[in-house]
Amino acid sequence: MAITNVRVEGFRLLKDVNLSLEKETTVIVGRNNSGKTSLTSIFERFLRDQGKSVRLEDFSSENQSRFFDAKKALDNQAEVAEVLSILPRITLTCTLEYDTEALDIGPLSPFVIDVDEASHEAIVCMVYKPKLDSISKLLTPLDTSEKVDTAVHFVKHLKENINSCYDLSVLALDPTDNSNTRAFSGSVEFNPLIMCNVIRAQRTLEHAKDGETNVIGKLLNNMFQTASSPNAINSDQVLASQLRASVEGVEHDIQKSFDMMLQKLMPAMGLLGFPGMDGTVIQPQTLLNVESLLSEHTKICYKGEGNVHLPEGYNGLGTRHLIYMLLHLESYHKEYRSLEVRPATHVIFVEEPEAHLHPQMQEVFISQLQKIVKKLSEAYPDDPEWNVQFVITTHSSHIANTANFDAIRYFLKYPNISNPYTIIKDLKKGLKKISPNDKKFLHKYMTLTKCDLYFADKAILVEGTTERILMPKLIQLVEEEIEENSKLSSQYVSTIEVGGAYAHLFYPLLDFLEVKSLIITDLDSVKQVKRKTRLVRVKCPVAEGEWTSNVSIKNWFKEEECAFLQLLMNKTDTEKVIENRRIAYQVPEEDNQTACGRSFEDALILANMKMFKMRKSGNYANRAWLEAKKLAKSDTAFRFAILEENWNVPRYIVEGLTWLSAPKLTVETVTSEVEKNCL
Repeated sequence: MAITNVRVEGFRLLKDVNLSLEKETTVIVGRNNSGKTSLTSIFERFLRDQGKSVRLEDFSSENQSRFFDAKKALDNQAEVAEVLSILPRITLTCTLEYDTEALDIGPLSPFVIDVDEASHEAIVCMVYKPKLDSISKLLTPLDTSEKVDTAVHFVKHLKENINSCYDLSVLALDPTDNSNTRAFSGSVEFNPLIMCNVIRAQRTLEHAKDGETNVIGKLLNNMFQTASSPNAINSDQVLASQLRASVEGVEHDIQKSFDMMLQKLMPAMGLLGFPGMDGTVIQPQTLLNVESLLSEHTKICYKGEGNVHLPEGYNGLGTRHLIYMLLHLESYHKEYRSLEVRPATHVIFVEEPEAHLHPQMQEVFISQLQKIVKKLSEAYPDDPEWNVQFVITTHSSHIANTANFDAIRYFLKYPNISNPYTIIKDLKKGLKKISPNDKKFLHKYMTLTKCDLYFADKAILVEGTTERILMPKLIQLVEEEIEENSKLSSQYVSTIEVGGAYAHLFYPLLDFLEVKSLIITDLDSVKQVKRKTRLVRVKCPVAEGEWTSNVSIKNWFKEEECAFLQLLMNKTDTEKVIENRRIAYQVPEEDNQTACGRSFEDALILANMKMFKMRKSGNYANRAWLEAKKLAKSDTAFRFAILEENWNVPRYIVEGLTWLSAPKLTVETVTSEVEKNCL
């Protein structure tokens, strides 16, 4: 059994999203503050805390205003049912898939309420909603001073009373009939259904000083508690019993001599007439507690030279982080095995596992997870393998790109509107239009180059090494004429070298991710000549060219005649833009000129004639083309990136970067522009 789909409604940025989960590992990517952590939080609040830790701030921004609407309705003597319908709710709906041939589906049984024999799904809906008898209490704050803003006072009242006036209810939904539901009065049936744990992003194991920490000890204490439970594996129970016996033995030895010494520390009490007539005697007794020993007095040390062992803080952060995660996995696994009623599925969220890990370790992390599952399951040969689903949230291109496209879920936030919200893009569904070969190429390319498209605000796709090396300098020079709040240097811009023959393969992915992107490519002019008995197309200056051989340009305009240079030269800025992406290729440096470069190098020469000691006389564009062929690409790149200070950026790149620096159009911006045009 496994969770196949999750729907979240009304929780923070997750206004209404659907997320499909893989049976083994799902990888969640996206820019900062896009709602990735919110997914972890709602599972914790609903599955672990039964809704008791939900706060007012957890309601989506749009829903928060509905509290004011409900208060207004109540003040206007509206019916209770109407007020109840206005108040916001938070919903978490999980769809679970099970084997119809299985003899027993365990705790999922009460939630299977359909009568369709072909159906193999059960839907569990958890709703955080207001209690009917607490509406008046929730919406009627106590009178306050006239000096206090009523809205501020009402919000404070909501924060203090939300938990007592709301509770979590659980429903089973019929996947074949929306009207068929079953409500559960308590959590008896629900608690054992889905087990949820979280391994949080751990920056360091120590709190203040190197080696001084009790994080590991607390984990060991949790494992000891699990091993002590009656449902734990026999070998674990034996170890827990032996540990207790060992501590009790130490207690016995201490009490023989240590307690007698403690007694001698209290002689002065007799001077005050104690113990007195009733003969009360104080007997000191030293007790040792296993839990306290583990959580507060157990540290991990590393073997050093001789007899000197190094404290935990002396080892690398990456090693400690791995220990932290492995101990958590072992602890959660033992907890899962020790439960009297085994849950239908176990979901473990792993937040940013890349922290402090070497890039090579990040790349193998996902594949190692399944090996860990098999290894831990080997201790229970008579039981089925650990039924666990991992949900990994990451900002690491090493982890994200090694995951299969089908496992990637991209969180995209729409920010510049009155009520920001997140949508979830499923790459398995969204990239169906890409051919298997192209998809395979993209995945391999992103893995090899550590492409960070998933986390970028904007992207620049360049054709060659020269443009990639020069891009920071190009941005710096162009930004001198750009407003401060639009500068690309203050945004996360990913520069990707894709070559002229492959940029078009990225178009569907860029459109799907909705990343504002600039594709910088070359005009690649060619002309037709006769070679022996056939006509062939060869490279030539733009002035002599008839067509372009650039695949990216041909795929951009998708018109047969656009292979002709003259048509490409006449394309407007608007025609070079498709939704959130723009193409930039060589154009004349000035409007009244026809001289145009074929590649970046001759365009650079045409933009900096004096620097290359050339004059604007005769067919100088052809001379620039011949001169560019002599330039070594890497030498040119380093010269203009490091040595040369003030030089002119080719016009086509200036136009492209200026377009890219402008804010991305949002739904609200588009609507505003339409209204403006209508007026």
